[in-house]
Formats: sequence, C-alpha cells, structure tokens
Amino acid sequence: MSANPASTAAGSPSGSGFRIPKVPFWAQIVAGLVLGVVLGWITRTYDIGWLYTTLDKVGHIFVQLLKLAVAPLVFFAILVSITNLRKVNNAARLATRTLLWFMITSLIAVAIGLTIGLITNPGSGTGLTPKDGKLPEHAGSWLDFLTGIIPDNVITPFTELNVLQIVFMAAVAGIAALQLGEKAQPILTLSESVLELLQKALWWVIRLAPIGTVGLIGYAIADYGWDLIGKYATFTADVYIGCALVLFGVYPLLLATVAKLSPVQFFKGAWPAIQLAFVSRSSVGTMPVTQKVTERLGVPKEYASFSVPFGATTKMDGCAAIYPALAAIFIAQIFDVQLGVGDYVLIAFVSVIGSAATAGLTGATVMLTLTLSTLGLPLEGVGLLMAIDPILDMMRTATNVAGQALVPVIVAAREKILDHDAYNSATSSPVDGDEVRESEPQKVAVAA
Repeated sequence: MSANPASTAAGSPSGSGFRIPKVPFWAQIVAGLVLGVVLGWITRTYDIGWLYTTLDKVGHIFVQLLKLAVAPLVFFAILVSITNLRKVNNAARLATRTLLWFMITSLIAVAIGLTIGLITNPGSGTGLTPKDGKLPEHAGSWLDFLTGIIPDNVITPFTELNVLQIVFMAAVAGIAALQLGEKAQPILTLSESVLELLQKALWWVIRLAPIGTVGLIGYAIADYGWDLIGKYATFTADVYIGCALVLFGVYPLLLATVAKLSPVQFFKGAWPAIQLAFVSRSSVGTMPVTQKVTERLGVPKEYASFSVPFGATTKMDGCAAIYPALAAIFIAQIFDVQLGVGDYVLIAFVSVIGSAATAGLTGATVMLTLTLSTLGLPLEGVGLLMAIDPILDMMRTATNVAGQALVPVIVAAREKILDHDAYNSATSSPVDGDEVRESEPQKVAVAA
C-alpha cells in the first residue's frame, strides 16, 4: 500500500524522503509584504537602479495579468449570474434586497468618511499647495457616466477595458437569454464553460500574489518614500481608520444585529478574499475568490453567482464612499474652498449612485473626478492624490471586497436561505481553484 499523500506532504517521517511543509497562503502574503518593504527601503536608501526597475516590472506584470482576464471575466460572469436567477424563486425580490443593502452600507460608509474628514481636517498643515496638483488624464462627469454606459460598438469596451459598458452588454445579453428560454441554452452552456476556463486561469495568477506583493509594495516604498507619505499622514490615516471602522465596526454590527450571525465566523470565511484584495487592489481580480468564500459562508451558489459579480462592479464602500468623501474635504482645504451641508449631501448622493464608475479596477480616479466635478472642486486636486493612491487603494479594496461578501450573507440570512451549518463551520483556509460545493445546485426558494 502506498504512503498517505497528505502525511507525506506534511513532512511525515513515513515518507521515503524529507518534504518541506506547505506554507499557508496568508503567510506567503505576509512574507511578501515584509520583503517588499525591506527591498523598497534598500532601493530608495542606496539608490539601486536595477532593483527599482525589477520591483516595478514584477508588480506591473502581476497587475497586468489580473487585468488580462478582467474584460471577458466580467462579461461572462454577469451574463451567467443573470441567467442563474432563473433558478431562484422571487429573483426580483432578492435582487432588489441586494441593491438596497448595497445602498444602505454605502450611505453608512460615506457618513463615516465625512465625519472623520470634518474632525481631522486632513488638508490642513500638509505643506501642499494648489500648484502641486495637476489635471488628470481622464475625468469623469455625470454626462459621461450616463451616456458612456452604452458603447458605440461591441469591440471597443473590451480593448479599452471600459467595465461599465461591458456590464451593460452582459446584462442585455443575460436578459435576452432569459427571454429566449431553451433556445439560448447552447449559448449559456458555452458561457459557463468559458467562465470556468477564465476562473481557472485566474487561479494561476492569484497563486503569484505573494511575488506580486513584493513588487507592488517594494516599488511603492522605493518610489514614494516615507517623506512623501509624511505629507499625507493625516489623510492616509483617515482613509485607513475610516475603512477599518467600516470593515471591523459596521460590518460586524450589521452581522450581529441584522443577520444574527457571528462576525468572527464571517471574517474566518471571508479572509482569503480580503487579503487577496489588499494585495491585488482589484475587486474584479478577486471576484472568483470572493464568490467561493461567499458560498463557503453558506450563501446558495445560485444567488452568490449573481450577487458577487454584481457587487464586484458596483459595491465599493472603500473606493466610492469613504475615499471620495475624505478626498473632497482634503482637496477643498488645499484649494481653500468652503463646503456646505448641501455639498456633503451631494457627496453622499454621488457615492451611492455613481459607484459603478469605479468598475472594480485598481484605483478610484474616475469616481474621484466624478465627485469633484459634481461639487465644482478643481480637478487638479486629483493630481495631489495620485502619488499616494496605491498605498490607499490596498485598504480601500479590502473594504470593498469584504462588503461584497457581506451583503449576500445578510440578504441570505434575512431571506432564510443561508446554510447556517456551512456558515458556522467556515474556516480561513485558502480557497483552491478546484473547490466546489458538495451539494448539487438546487432551486432556491426565497421566503415570502
């Protein structure tokens, strides 16, 4: 009889040779963070050109690999998720409840961002002036947002990575497939196979996250340095504190009071997605992991396959709520513009309605320019924040992804379709690319 593979992999002496124990994925991420900081500091301190270039290339390649799958992944994920609603009774009600909770949590997040900004005055005493700002290459406006949803052709959104237009086309295709019924089944089968293929390929990229972490963090430290970060110390602290309050304060409170669930269990199950989001800075790139952990937390697969892709392109508590609220106050103080109550209401409105503009990609420049243009603030203020953006984006994206997993859990619990046994047994173990639910897909009934 052959040796037990599990015991051999664990370095058991029963094997014929010594095996190195497998390092947990979270430990690999932490090691990448530490190594990145050290290499970044060495690069900046001793001005090592080749190491600076290497860190830049490693981080850039990792992000590019994530982006490579974004366009087709979003299209097929949204298409399949909409058609999967046919397996859910009262699907319209479930979708409405999901959207409602997206809006509720976004309002809470933007309120926290505004409160922190008004208390700390992040733009005061920075030493920055309007001359330090510069116009962004691309600016968002409400006209662009409303008219830009509909593409001129079916090719450009994929080549220019316009996620909002891709979501629009996928939604139209999904609704049309639902209307066609059985006639559309061959297309749906093909779409599901393509989606699985894309997710499988993305798993390979995700496994490179520890290496990508070294490049991204190392380059950030080497390029920006602690002096620059010091100028934005209050603003950076505000973003991290605001996201932490939402992530570890608001979300657990909602789980305990609204869903009657253990917050600790939620973070156990959702942690693989949260840590990957922190490193990758991409909600869409993290989407396959987010969907798996959401299912692991007991959310029915049919509902999770709709709510998570939907959330990955529209649910942005970090990038579209906390960040633009704080950034608007920061920029207004730098440019000596007084904001009133009406302006704060506008910020909340833009955060809730315009969050789809962030599109789940790294960074939140479009959302920020949309907010600034609505308030009439100088768009040059965007240039003030570009240098520090990668460091802020890590925490923002982690908050985004946590919220994208949270809302389906809350809705499923309130609609009595959550598998409480699965939720209570969820662990923080890494999600494997081949992981599947043990139960067969079945019709999900939403309580009346």
